[in-house]
Amino acid sequence: MSELIQRSKAIRKNILDMIYTTRASHIGSCFSVVDILNILYAKILDVDPKFPEKFDRDFLIMSKGHAAAALYSALAHYNFIPFHELADYCKNGGRLAGHITANVPGIELSTGALGHGLSVGCGIALATKKKVYIILSDGECDEGSIWEAALFAPHHHLNNLTVVIDYNKIQSFGLINEVLNLEPLAKKWRSFNWEVLEVDGHNYNDLYTAFTYQTNLPKVIIAHTIKGKGISFMENNLAWHYRSPDEIQYDQALKELSK
Repeated sequence: MSELIQRSKAIRKNILDMIYTTRASHIGSCFSVVDILNILYAKILDVDPKFPEKFDRDFLIMSKGHAAAALYSALAHYNFIPFHELADYCKNGGRLAGHITANVPGIELSTGALGHGLSVGCGIALATKKKVYIILSDGECDEGSIWEAALFAPHHHLNNLTVVIDYNKIQSFGLINEVLNLEPLAKKWRSFNWEVLEVDGHNYNDLYTAFTYQTNLPKVIIAHTIKGKGISFMENNLAWHYRSPDEIQYDQALKELSK
């Protein structure tokens, strides 16, 4: 897994460059989900970057669409889009919008209005019988539509559906347990008849084991992550849901990612 660790640093460097250059936001949310995306593309997803729309493929929906820079960077590293296009992030005329848009190769659904990805994913899983992976943010689980879909999936025996919750425990206005406490999160999903696995969302061995775990139920992986993972002054800091780094912070972050 050492190769994945090095690639995760490279993905984070790209995210840092994109957000610094455009003065965009959501860098903390991007950094927390990098390792989840990295393991999916490297070891789990059956998707051909040369033919990303072929019918016989796995589906990935990143419902937390505000972490667009993380997905775009991962798509570049796994040959869906050229690296030079990352420079167009959040720029007029470019297709890499600040929230995930489906006109980019490898992206199944435009997201960012939170709470829709799981419902759409359930429909794809039911209709196609292909493997479907959905990445949710923890704050997104405040949405009632998430729990409607959570009821739907086991009722229709969607054992080809895997949900990953990027549980970094900070949402836009504060700590999860202060804004709207989700705990006991695992028990909630189990009570809805899901297979529930809890892992360190930055540990590739744990993630791989969870993704490859076989079950006859729809599966949810609660991935405990760190907002701003990889940059000391960003980690677990609500401010980096919104802020973009200045020149000094950019240089410091780049040094930390280069170690």
